[in-house]
Amino acid sequence: MSLGRIAAVGAAFPRHRYEQETLLAALKVHWAERYFNLDRIEQLHKNVLVGTRHLALALEEYPGLKGFGDSNAAWIRVAEEVGAEAVTAALAAAGLHSRDIDALYFVTVTGIATPSIDARLVERLGLRPDVKRVPIFGLGCVAGAAGIARAADYVRGAPDEVAVLLSVELCSLTLQRDDLSIPNLIASGLFGDGAAAVVVVGTERARRLRANGPEILATKSVFYPGTERVMGWDVRSSGFQIVLSADVPKVVEEHLRKDVDLFLAEQGLDRGAITSFVCHPGGPKVLEAMARALEAPAGALDLTWKSLAEVGNLSSTSVLLVLEATLASAEHRPASGTAGLLVALGPGFCSELVLLRW
Repeated sequence: MSLGRIAAVGAAFPRHRYEQETLLAALKVHWAERYFNLDRIEQLHKNVLVGTRHLALALEEYPGLKGFGDSNAAWIRVAEEVGAEAVTAALAAAGLHSRDIDALYFVTVTGIATPSIDARLVERLGLRPDVKRVPIFGLGCVAGAAGIARAADYVRGAPDEVAVLLSVELCSLTLQRDDLSIPNLIASGLFGDGAAAVVVVGTERARRLRANGPEILATKSVFYPGTERVMGWDVRSSGFQIVLSADVPKVVEEHLRKDVDLFLAEQGLDRGAITSFVCHPGGPKVLEAMARALEAPAGALDLTWKSLAEVGNLSSTSVLLVLEATLASAEHRPASGTAGLLVALGPGFCSELVLLRW
């Protein structure tokens, strides 16, 4: 039984875009007096296989940020801008208007605001005063998939309504410029900035709208005990200091296959029934681990690898960008009626699985 349908996805990026080599050169200048092995930084950046990234601010503005207050103020300003653009793009693609939104879910892990960004968009976008808002902080990379699942939960009980998931991640504003740890050096080359919005409609609204995105058939959340220090933040006076364990690929290989198999079995399916994968681009080693765990056929994760190369890892936004690319691709869009799996993993450590029918 369908829980709802994905009607459209929209994306937006800050206007500042840089080649990886440009960003690396700037970081090497910054760290030259404190880090004795600049070749190590260069190798770490090359290993993540990112070619270009968008940044919330122009490159020359970052040294002027004096502490967490400045960074977070910039985050609020840019998050409003790109968040509004992403929602507007998604609604236009779905053939809907801002006043059609009944529920707005907002996910992020890169900044904080009260009122939250979703509240700040109500008047800016002309949303109805009775729109239901659900801001969610802290799920990290898994939040794109989890947000779709929670939106599906909502429209399942309101089949004639429209829910929008908005993800905004401005990872560059979390970079700890005085942290020379390996996780921070990797993060400085891996993570980028942007936003994406997904329109999820109930079954009755989908029928009237004639939406042709994939149906959401089932969802599952899986939490892995004892993995709190695998990924996340340590919150310091300077802001968010990254926690990123080398064990992430190991956790993926140990857990993901059996979790997917159990989830699919609960729906009367097996992995052989899945013809397409929409996966979060966590990084090369994580993607390789996911491909092995899922026993994905050659080329199945091409759009995920492409997203990683073109914009980097955007935490919760990334899997939504891969979903948008899948919807838009004449070559990669799955055949009608086939089953697909949307997968993301993140702090907790945990995974979120969404079964789709295209």
